[in-house]
Amino acid sequence: MLLGGLVLLLALTLAGPIRQFLAGRAELTRLAAEGTALDQRIEDLHAELERQADPAFTMREARERLTYVLPGDRLVVVVDGEAVEGDAGTLPEETDPTLPWYDALLESVADADG
Repeated sequence: MLLGGLVLLLALTLAGPIRQFLAGRAELTRLAAEGTALDQRIEDLHAELERQADPAFTMREARERLTYVLPGDRLVVVVDGEAVEGDAGTLPEETDPTLPWYDALLESVADADG
């Protein structure tokens, strides 16, 4: 009986530290996995940074996302199912260069109002 009581007391005494040890190992495993994920994220961001440093990538993104064109390129924009074509290298013609800027502004607002 005394031996059984000592074994029970020893088991109760060691239960807390063993539980903390196992929780610590689980935490270390979780942190190692998180560190690996962060290392992968760093590699991905470095690759993205290198790709964005390439002038060809920047030009392609400007053309696709912002619809930028180089002078002399033809720009075709589809609006409401109709293709509208324009030359990217030319400037729009001025309506009346003798008008003051505020009259030209009011005229453009009136034209836009239609």
